[in-house]
Amino acid sequence: MRPKLSSLDHFVLTVQDIDQTIRFYRDVLGMTPEKFQPADGSVRWALKFGAQKINLHQAGAEFEPKAAFPKPGSADLCFLSDVPLAAWQDHFANMDVVVEEGPIKRTGAVGPIHSLYIRDPDLNLIEVSNPE
Repeated sequence: MRPKLSSLDHFVLTVQDIDQTIRFYRDVLGMTPEKFQPADGSVRWALKFGAQKINLHQAGAEFEPKAAFPKPGSADLCFLSDVPLAAWQDHFANMDVVVEEGPIKRTGAVGPIHSLYIRDPDLNLIEVSNPE
């Protein structure tokens, strides 16, 4: 029998400015910043949401091991939310965050979704979606 994966625990974003990234993901997307110390004793930052987290790497000072070509602005991420997109649109407008596209119908991992697209400080494409 071939082994199978069960879920995503975390992923890593390489960013230009960790403080600016933390502010954006905390204030705009409601994630919780968390300082942590891995086994090597260094101090790192993560952004928690649900049962997942995003570990942050400072561009030019990434932790090993790392992606072969880490680069700010190369991610395209989709997050699901139970909050209606209209409320997200109002929130984004209040935060001066430009909605690049949407609401628009898309296909998510388990079925149809409605999505809004914005950009984070590194210009990563962020999709906030409601399942249908």
